[in-house]
Amino acid sequence: MQVFKKQLKQNLTLIGFTIMLAANQAIAATDLEAQENYLKARIKSHEQNADHAVHMQPVDKNLEFHGIFYGFLPCKDCNGIKSTLSLKQKNNYLLVTQPAKESSKEIYEKGKYTWDEENNIVVLTPRNASITRKYMIKDEETLILLNADGSKMTEGNADSYTMRRSDTVKAREVHIH
Repeated sequence: MQVFKKQLKQNLTLIGFTIMLAANQAIAATDLEAQENYLKARIKSHEQNADHAVHMQPVDKNLEFHGIFYGFLPCKDCNGIKSTLSLKQKNNYLLVTQPAKESSKEIYEKGKYTWDEENNIVVLTPRNASITRKYMIKDEETLILLNADGSKMTEGNADSYTMRRSDTVKAREVHIH
């Protein structure tokens, strides 16, 4: 019986040691998972606070320059020309002009525009004509009509060749039909 007790005691010790070893490994595995989760959370937090502008694709400013511009431009043969320029997506534009004289009709011109960021100039190229129009970009809300060669207009007041973005103008000229 003594031998049986001694063997039982050895077996119980061995079983207890095995259980402790297994529990220790389980705790170590759980601790390792916790460390990995903590590291992932730190990396994610760091990425949210990091400036990703360094590796982002540059945005084509030409695609962002949209809007509707209004102006009342000078005219040699009339009191002025009501103008509405709509710079649309995909570099399309619509220019609507109407001379300020009795029973004048609106003139519609469609075409493509390009934006020269270096010189701050918008160039309008109509579909049905070879004559281009150029506007200097004064700021995000103001365009100034230029001569065909790209120089500033010299006739009259330079401010009279200005067109303003619709969302910045409180009162605007409405085209008369």
